[in-house]
Order: sequence, then structure tokens, then C-alpha cells
Amino acid sequence: MNTSVYDRQRDLKLFDDTKAGVKGLVDEGVTKIPRIFITPSDNLVTRPASDVRFRIPVIDLRGIDNDFTQRTSVMEEILHASETWGFFQLLNHGIPLNVMGEMVEAVRSFNEQPQEMKAEYYTRDLTKKVMYNSNFDLYKAPATNWRDSLFAIAAPDYLDPEELPVAFRKIFPEYSKHVMGLGTRLLELISESLGLNPNHLKDMDCAKGLSVAGHYYPACPEPELTLGVTKHSDGHVLTILLEDQIGGLQVLHENQWVNVPPIPGSLVINIGDILQLVSNDKLKSSEHRVIANKEGPRISVACFFSTFLKESTQLYGPIKELLSDENPARYKETTIRDYIMCVNAKGLDGKSALTHFKL
Repeated sequence: MNTSVYDRQRDLKLFDDTKAGVKGLVDEGVTKIPRIFITPSDNLVTRPASDVRFRIPVIDLRGIDNDFTQRTSVMEEILHASETWGFFQLLNHGIPLNVMGEMVEAVRSFNEQPQEMKAEYYTRDLTKKVMYNSNFDLYKAPATNWRDSLFAIAAPDYLDPEELPVAFRKIFPEYSKHVMGLGTRLLELISESLGLNPNHLKDMDCAKGLSVAGHYYPACPEPELTLGVTKHSDGHVLTILLEDQIGGLQVLHENQWVNVPPIPGSLVINIGDILQLVSNDKLKSSEHRVIANKEGPRISVACFFSTFLKESTQLYGPIKELLSDENPARYKETTIRDYIMCVNAKGLDGKSALTHFKL
């Protein structure tokens, strides 16, 4: 094929203008994925599951409120996982299984309704509190990902459930409330594990903003040619991820792609760029991706802390209590707004935005 005559921007716009997303392509019965989705290989292999050194940590919160020894042990586990992997799976986190199930089903129900009903929420206007589209970085990223997403901002401002699609109106406020509670608790444990006051990260407004993304990954006819999500790190404080049992999430650990096998009832927690920045590289915001799959749809719900605090003037830099002559600041201060603008400007290009803020 003569690449010089390929008009990628034209094809992107044609796809975008349908407002039908990847699900629309699947509904049409495509057997070959459009060229915009073809992704260069990462040239990295997946570790065999039998290698115990390459299994994502699993942490159980059971008993931490009543047993000081157990709480101390869990804090050590969280710190170790956050320093080495930047990821861990969480058991006994306190969010009811039925609430988690209803949230997954809301994402499924929304995406599988008639296209014209979804289209009224389809937008690329970042000022909207509720936004449905395919690939937030469609016109910037080197390759298009095989997924559609519904974004909604749950905090700090009140979101009227009537602004949400019908499928989300009942479950979204309940699930968001549970996630806010869990995120606050995790930030307290992380603060304490760093030797800080338990409220330190909370007092920095790290638990103030919450955005929720319901991701829908349709079955892909040529999964070896594309990705559900390109390699990236998360440009905020902390992510709490709910996913179904299909799998596909991989974490880059010691230059190897490691599968994150779904555990029923668990949540996946990962450190975001802002926590790596304020901890002065002590905590790790790891790169991760989602592979495409012939099986589907895969459904996940990612809850991001502080991503959309765009109007806040709060500055985030390395926490002074963690610095010393031997450990000087490695990053300049930034607002969440400026950091997210940097992330959005470059899209998911496989490179961390943190490099732009290094001293």
C-alpha cells in the first residue's frame, strides 16, 4: 500500500462522525479492522504465569480496623507493592458485590442500546460533565484503540443523575460514594506507610476530585493487530479499577508485560503519575495496557482521583517531609490542570508525561 496517499485524519473524522464508536463497527459485522486501529507492536513478551516473581501483589484489607498488627502488615504490603509494581489487587475492600455487578451491567446496558440513543451523549467537549466517545485522544494518538468510553465527573461538584444516561442514574451515585470512601482510606494508608500523618495526602486534596470512566471493549476480529488501550501511565493520583472476568489488562514490570488475571470480587489499584511526583519517585506509576481479544465485550470501570480538578490552583510537588540532602526534589511543582493538559495534548503515545516535569 502506498502510505503517501493514506489520509489518516480523513479516516479518523469519518469514524468519529458516525458517533457509533467501535461497537458500531462490530454491529456492521467487520471482519477486518480499519487501518486507523492497526497498532505497532510493543516488541515485548508476556511473562509465563508460572513465574511467581511476576505475579501482581494481592492485598487483603480484612481486619485492619480491629487489629493494629494486621493494619501495620497491610500498610507494609501496600508500600512494597506501590514501590515495586505500582499495582495491586485488593480483596475485602468494602464495596458490596451487588453494587459492583450493577455498575458493570450499567456500562453494558448503555453500550448495547440502539446507537441513536447513545449518540446524544457523544461529544469531544472536555467541559462536559458527561461525555461518551471512542478514544479521547482520537486525533492525536499514533493508533486508535479498540474501545468506547463513557466519562462522568462525580466530584468535587455535584452531578445531577438526570444528566447521566438512564442506565447509570441509579447506580452511579451509589458506586461513586463507595469508591470515594475506599480511595480516601487507601490514601490514608499510603500516607501513613510513607511516615506521614494519615491525612497528609487527603489534606493536599488528593481525594477531592473523582472522574469515572466506563470502558467497553467489543470482541475484535483481528486482536493481534490492535490494542484495547495503548501503553500508558495514569496522569493523576490513584486509580480504582473494576473489571469483569474476561481479562486483558497487562502491567509493564521489569521490561516484561505481565497479565493481571481477574479475581472475582477484587478491585485493581494503581498509583498515578501525581503520586509518583509527590513521593519523589518512591511510589511508581507503572505503564500498562489492555490487549484486544476475540472474546468480548470486556467491560471495566476506572475511577480516577483528582483527574478533573481543572480549576484548582493547588500546587503538587515532592512532599518536603520526604526530601533530604541525599534525596533532593526531582520534579518541579505543577497544578493538576496543567498536568492533565500536558497528558491530553500528547494523547496515549506510549510516553509518560512525568518527563516534562523533571528538574
